[in-house]
Amino acid sequence: MKFKLILATLIVCMAGAAVLAADAFTGTWKLNEAKSKMGAGVNKYNTVTYEMAGDSVKITLDGVGADGKPVHDEWTGKYDGKDYPVTGNPMTDMRAYKKINDHTLEVTGKKDGKQVISAKITVSADGKTRTVVSTQTAADGKKVASTAVYDKQ
Repeated sequence: MKFKLILATLIVCMAGAAVLAADAFTGTWKLNEAKSKMGAGVNKYNTVTYEMAGDSVKITLDGVGADGKPVHDEWTGKYDGKDYPVTGNPMTDMRAYKKINDHTLEVTGKKDGKQVISAKITVSADGKTRTVVSTQTAADGKKVASTAVYDKQ
């Protein structure tokens, strides 16, 4: 009986590890500034971390705001296209991630119910590069396009 319990526990743990390993986004990503083209007036996130938080995903972004001050942004939710709260980001208060496939996410960010950012995030087939192509409404109301390229750490 004890053997069956240990075996069942081991199988559950291995299945959980396989699910985490299968997510191409999980882990820490560092901005590759040489390959990126950041638009003027947008936040520059130097480090992005995706980690499991129960049955949800927690995404933490650290970098520099358009004003030159440090920014720390956190979002916890699911890749279901529904809005979840963002903390630490003056540009958005809600964000939705929708998983298109194993290597692609679509993201929308809102401020006071109005969409102010849209992005497509892709992870390369080898899992080493993450690219974010975004359009954002800057503080002055103008649309700004950016492409940020990240390397897996």
